Amino acid sequence: MAILGACAAWSLITATARDGRPEGVLLAVLAVAAGHAVGRIFGALLPVAAPCAAALAGAALTVAVPHLAPGSRITAPLGHAGATAALLALSAGAACCGAWASGVPAVRLALRLLAAGVAVTAAVLGSVAGCLACTAVLLCSLAAGRVRGRGAAIAGLGLAAALVTGLTWAVAERIVPDGLAASLEGRLTSHRVRLWGDALELLRQDALLGVGPGRFGDLSATAVQASPPEGRPHSAAWQQAAEQGIVGVALLGAAFGWVLYALWRSPRPTPVALTAGVALTGLAAVAAVGNALSFTAVTVGAGLLAGLATARPLAEEPSARAAGVRPRGDRLTP
Repeated sequence: MAILGACAAWSLITATARDGRPEGVLLAVLAVAAGHAVGRIFGALLPVAAPCAAALAGAALTVAVPHLAPGSRITAPLGHAGATAALLALSAGAACCGAWASGVPAVRLALRLLAAGVAVTAAVLGSVAGCLACTAVLLCSLAAGRVRGRGAAIAGLGLAAALVTGLTWAVAERIVPDGLAASLEGRLTSHRVRLWGDALELLRQDALLGVGPGRFGDLSATAVQASPPEGRPHSAAWQQAAEQGIVGVALLGAAFGWVLYALWRSPRPTPVALTAGVALTGLAAVAAVGNALSFTAVTVGAGLLAGLATARPLAEEPSARAAGVRPRGDRLTP
């Protein structure tokens, strides 16, 4: 709550100083907080049914809401398509968390088939990134059952997210080798790279406060010339950097770091915590190169999955008993 409160407070400070529009940031903070609270409550009451319902709701929402599904009208590969990939990855993660929370083999199989069905849904919708993300979540979840200690795995997830974000900075700074730069620009589109370059220039103008929330689209030459005009740089990190300065980027990183720390300290079994961590790291990777966090459904889903994976169930979970672990403090240990 302290980190989310700091994010909200800093957006108001920078908006006041730069005549910005903080409503989008405040809505995202509220969505994450609300999703996390709901996840903690229902994760404690219904540790298997709640993740299952969340997975079904996420997949149904992706199919039912046209703006979330990629189609011919989407020219940028990770605009609305990024939201589709992120929401489906979170849905697959929720299904796999529910599978590990259940001690009934048939229920576990059904929930893993649900996760596989979410990956198939992504393929049917034409979301290659979503299909790959869901498949990765499912495979990593299956492998998580063999992991003894979660600390090294959680640290690896944090490192992976940092590397993806760092790569976007390297691309914007034009410090990657020419061959790799051409390959990345071909996949990301030159338009997106130019947006990141504009964000870098805006950051250099005021590294502390940025230009103010919601003002990137007004001050970026590339964004203004786009048809229709762009309001965001297709990167959560670059949007924070341009609009809220280095402090905004640090707060965004702190929020993700807190999620990983909460998963490390979670009383849930290690496979549940690691499965949620993989799904949320996938979201972080997509958000580093797209506008996924600009969609309320995605931010609510992220908070919900984090809440489900860190809730303390009212009854001991079958998977915890089978693994021979017992609670100590707020973690499960041998």
